[in-house]
Amino acid sequence: MTDFYQLIRDARVYDLAQPLYAGVPHFPTHAPFLYTLNKAHGEVLNQGGSSAASETIAMGTHTGTHMDGLNHFSCGGQLFGGHAPKQSFTGGVEPHSIDTVAPILRRGLLFDIAGHEGVDALPHDYTVTPEVLAAIAGRHSLTLREGDVALLRTGWARYWGDRKQFITGSLGGAPTGPGPRRAGAEWLSRHGIFAAGSDTVAFEQVPSPAMEVHVHLLVESGIHIIEVLNLEELARDGVLEFLFIALPLKIRGATGSPIRPIAIKAP
Repeated sequence: MTDFYQLIRDARVYDLAQPLYAGVPHFPTHAPFLYTLNKAHGEVLNQGGSSAASETIAMGTHTGTHMDGLNHFSCGGQLFGGHAPKQSFTGGVEPHSIDTVAPILRRGLLFDIAGHEGVDALPHDYTVTPEVLAAIAGRHSLTLREGDVALLRTGWARYWGDRKQFITGSLGGAPTGPGPRRAGAEWLSRHGIFAAGSDTVAFEQVPSPAMEVHVHLLVESGIHIIEVLNLEELARDGVLEFLFIALPLKIRGATGSPIRPIAIKAP
């Protein structure tokens, strides 16, 4: 019989989500995260003197650490599988909405690209090529398998508290940052993975006028994208293979969802 108590006690859990707060960095085409305290302690007193505080939040489904549904992108008027989107402002976009994604419990692999290059964070114009991904896989004996989750570390998680740096690399203007182009995305998709994620706001190298990586992964390949991860502790501890767990919210018709992903390293 499995000793779950020992497993829970000895396993190492890594929180891969970035914290949410008013003013968090977000892609300019998506909604910000808004927060306000709507009831302060002492406003309403219960019998015996107790009180409760609560808040109101508003945010986009692609703000903070989140996962893209396969209905997030279309190309030529078609979603993944050749489906024409059925959409309305109250019902969202069907098919492939985020509420159809089951809880995620899969093998995860970390591709520490910043570590491979010997830098704390990649420069804003760095392209994650197939050659770099293959070199990291060979160096650390990482073998992607069908259904895996591949996470790319650029080091940009350290900029989460600096909105300008995280979104534009301090250049101003349009979002700018490191990531794969189509060739790198095709290297990932050839392995039949379930999802690809990174610690950046756009996953792919931006600016990218055609958003070619999103089109290839979401529309052409049926592979989910996860953005705004915090992969620093995994990299610090050299954890390259782990159990990846994440649960998208069941928002009907939604094109994405905030998630609180974790990585579990067995003892």
